[in-house]
Amino acid sequence: MTFAHDTAEALESGVFLSNSELEPDTLTSLDELVEFFDRFGYTGRRPTSDDLEPVRAIRTPLRHLFLASRDDAVPQINAILAEQHALPQLVRHGEVDWHIHATSDDQPLHVRILVETAMAMIDVIRSHELQRFSRCAMDDCEGVVLDLSRNRSRKYCTVTCTNRAAQAAFRARQSED
Repeated sequence: MTFAHDTAEALESGVFLSNSELEPDTLTSLDELVEFFDRFGYTGRRPTSDDLEPVRAIRTPLRHLFLASRDDAVPQINAILAEQHALPQLVRHGEVDWHIHATSDDQPLHVRILVETAMAMIDVIRSHELQRFSRCAMDDCEGVVLDLSRNRSRKYCTVTCTNRAAQAAFRARQSED
């Protein structure tokens, strides 16, 4: 299943954000929040220091959403959309063609992230693609893995965990010799 560009981007940004609270926490400053905002192409007003703590506060709920069963994810998605008074609309901006926004650009950043992620999760649920989410295969990592690969082979949440696994496998092979 190939998701629409805005769906994939919302899922990727949500997973990135949820994983940012793992050790070491990578979302502790306004500069890091602005970098996140720019990296994932958010529109609307740029983040301020007032946005940092509310965005940090949604990381755990997002992780719970991504790792929930299909039936458990649905009420979480519906609650987000209801609490934020989401109103889906088609929009076009910049280089991005028509896509769905369900909250206005003047809403606080954490609201926009929650709503965009919930809207993307609707596609995941409807497509029976929740297996695209899993926990990182590293024993000591609680990261969320979003596998959008064609062959569904992604096992690690970040390049760091991938490299750690490769190093461990290399050391294991060396000790066998």
